[in-house]
Amino acid sequence: MVKMSLDSVQVKELKESSSSNGDTRGSWGGKEVFDQDQLDLTAKPKQPKPENAVTIAVSSRVLFRTEREQKVFEQKGVEEYLRYQIEHENEPFAPGPAFSFVKALETVNARLRELYPQSEELFDIVLVTYNHAHVGIRLINTINHHNLFIERFCMTGGSSPIGYLKAWHTNLYLSADAEKVREALTEGIAAATMFMPEKMTEVSESQLRVAFDGDAVLFSDESERIFKAHGLDKFFEHEKENEDTLLDHGPLKGFLEALGKLQKKFYAKGQRLNCPIRTYLVTARSAASSGIRALKTLRAWGLEIDEALFLAGAPKGPMLEKIRPHIYFDDQMFHVEGAAEMGTIAAHVPYGIAQNYTTKLKTSMEK
Repeated sequence: MVKMSLDSVQVKELKESSSSNGDTRGSWGGKEVFDQDQLDLTAKPKQPKPENAVTIAVSSRVLFRTEREQKVFEQKGVEEYLRYQIEHENEPFAPGPAFSFVKALETVNARLRELYPQSEELFDIVLVTYNHAHVGIRLINTINHHNLFIERFCMTGGSSPIGYLKAWHTNLYLSADAEKVREALTEGIAAATMFMPEKMTEVSESQLRVAFDGDAVLFSDESERIFKAHGLDKFFEHEKENEDTLLDHGPLKGFLEALGKLQKKFYAKGQRLNCPIRTYLVTARSAASSGIRALKTLRAWGLEIDEALFLAGAPKGPMLEKIRPHIYFDDQMFHVEGAAEMGTIAAHVPYGIAQNYTTKLKTSMEK
């Protein structure tokens, strides 16, 4: 549950007074002094410092379903959009594609707090939106309605959020805006574009499952470039010749490292077999001819992947349907489409040579 004080939000316990222009605002002067107990803040879980946490920045358009509001903005402009949001601020948004992922992060946090009550090594979720602060009331009402624990907001009023993401020490940024995702990647922030599949597979409520493609996601696109330029045979030859040469890191290596760091906290308490975080490598590489280099690279980095699926070019969608991850990251839209068609929440990482070979994603979410 969230009770916050923003420019346009009044905390319920505040005694309200009217300003000269008729606006309502809380009075903090004179005798209006409140401690944390009166504001009902002390009962909340401890908020970690950004430098100690694994910070996940999520846009409002992927955390919630906002297609209707987006149409109002596109067809009638910003003033009508703001008016619509204020008129409907007591109507909560429905869950979007990132919702189950965020709920799973909160589940992991609950387990971590049980084992390490004073630790700040937790997931810290930041809601990032281009919206004006006037929309904040509806967003907070929605968060309270869905019992989410999100205390940090970043409402930029149309400005780019990338500078704020760096200030938050963001480990992962999820958005529906592909341009902002590319901007974040350019700044060295792990990021991906999320889409709403036509159907959504039911996912675990007790274990966070995150699946990664290999090349141009965890690893660089070095090998992908060989394949695109010279074909499959040359790719196999290149991987064989370089199986003892580590692959360079890709844009989401750091996020996998952050997940691994939290996993080890559970392992240290004897919870390896009951760990609420599980990671997967789902790659089109074949195991015998090109998988060894990927595994040696992960080992050299000190990273553990719980499950590795080498599909040798087979479709990824059916495997992902069995895994049922909360999120799957891939650099190729072809695989994102295939995953989405099977009901998997897939996120596109617009990085590397594969971006020169694009397809059109069939999705109900506006871009």
